[in-house]
Amino acid sequence: MKVLILLGLVFLPMLAHGKVYERCELARVLKRNGLHGFRSNSVADWVCLAKWESDYNTKATNYNPGDQSTDYGIFQINSHYWCNDGKTPDAKNVCGISCRDLLTDNISKAITCAKRVVRDPSGIRAWVAWRNHCEGRDVSSYIRGCSL
Repeated sequence: MKVLILLGLVFLPMLAHGKVYERCELARVLKRNGLHGFRSNSVADWVCLAKWESDYNTKATNYNPGDQSTDYGIFQINSHYWCNDGKTPDAKNVCGISCRDLLTDNISKAITCAKRVVRDPSGIRAWVAWRNHCEGRDVSSYIRGCSL
């Protein structure tokens, strides 16, 4: 019994943190899932976005007290517009998914929703972190050495 409790104490924090992608690993996953060139955005744009939104962490969340929404997952997709968390007032759920689906190690649903976000008029500019840290900058360093 003591061994199981100790094992639980060792592994539980790892489960709570989710998968934190390595930069090049994420770049390969994003390219494989069709984000390179999607709506004129490069894989480097997406890796830069994920770096500044979640630090590549699939379990990242951020509560926004102003509109009582939460940003979820590796791309920090917002519950007011894009997903349903069951607690955000007047949520739209444009991606038609549960926000929980954005917190898994498999980021395929997050990628699908991100593609939906960039089809809106704001495009990738919908993400404040992209505007503040990636837009108008040389983002090639985000994929340097990744052998894409």
